[in-house]
Amino acid sequence: MTSGRTATTALHLLLVWAVTVAAVPALGFALAAAAWGGGSGAAAVVLALGVPPVVGLLAVAAVPARAVVPLCGTARGRFGWAAAVFLLGTPGVLAGLAAYHAGVDLGGAGSRVALTGLPYAVAAAFFVPGRWVRAGAVAALAAGVAYGGFAGPAQARQRQHEAEVARYREYAQVQYLGAAPPGMTVARVRVGPAFGVEYRGVREDEFSLASLTVRPPSAPRARCPEPPEKGTTCTADARGGIRMVRPIPGGRPQITLIRRYRGREVEVSSQTLAEPGLRRLLDTLRPLSDAELERLMRQNRIDGGF
Repeated sequence: MTSGRTATTALHLLLVWAVTVAAVPALGFALAAAAWGGGSGAAAVVLALGVPPVVGLLAVAAVPARAVVPLCGTARGRFGWAAAVFLLGTPGVLAGLAAYHAGVDLGGAGSRVALTGLPYAVAAAFFVPGRWVRAGAVAALAAGVAYGGFAGPAQARQRQHEAEVARYREYAQVQYLGAAPPGMTVARVRVGPAFGVEYRGVREDEFSLASLTVRPPSAPRARCPEPPEKGTTCTADARGGIRMVRPIPGGRPQITLIRRYRGREVEVSSQTLAEPGLRRLLDTLRPLSDAELERLMRQNRIDGGF
C-alpha cells in the first residue's frame, strides 16, 4: 500500500470513528430517554427515526474513501457500505455496554465515549482491500474480545473481592477465632462492630451448637443481671469474668462464659457443649488470619452485619 493510500485509509477510518463517536452516543441517550418516558414503543420510534441519519452520516464520511474502498465508489454502494458498518459495529458497542455494567474498567466517561467509535472503525477496516489493514482489524477485534470477555471481567472480580475483604476487615480489631470444638466446625461468621462465630456439629444426625462473640474495647462491661433472673446462676470473678447458667424449659441449660481478652470482651455460649469445651474455646482464641478469611468467603460462610 502506497503512502498516499495509507494516508487516505487512515483518514477514512478516523472519519468513521469521529462520526460514530458523535452520533451513536446521542442515539443511545435518545433511546434511553424514550424508553424511560414512553416504554419500548417510544424507543422503537426513536430507533426507526434515528438510525437512518446515522447511516447517512457514515455514507457521507465514506466519500473520501472512494479510492481505497471499492464499495464506496457509487452513492448506492456507499449507503450499502454504511448500513453494513453500522450493523457490524453496533454489536461491539452493545458488548462494551454489557462489559461496563458487569464491572469491566473502560476508563472515565470521555474514554467510554471515545471507545464507542472503535467497533465501527474496526468494521470499516474489513472493507479496505489490504491484508495489513484487515490483519490490524482482526488484532483489534481479538484484543477487544480478550479484554472484554476475559481479562476485564477477571480484573473486575478481583477489585470486587478486594473491596469485600476491605469491608470485612473494617472491624479487624474484634476478629478472633477459637479452635473448633471436637466434632464441630465454623458454620457461620458475622462481621460488624461485634464479631460473631457459630460452631455447628459436622454430623447431620447430631445437633450441636456453640457461639462466640467478640465485642470491641468500647463495649460496656457485661455484668450479672440485677435483679437475678429466676433460676439463673451467675457468678463474677475478680478479673471481670462471668459464668452464667440459664435453664431452658424442656432442654439442657445454656452455659455462658464471658471474659476480657486483650481489652476486648469475649463471650461463648452453648446448650450442647459442656463448660470445659467452652473454656477451651476461650483459651484458643487467635486473630482471624487472611487465609481463614479467604476460606470463609470461598465457602460462603461470612456475611456483614451483626
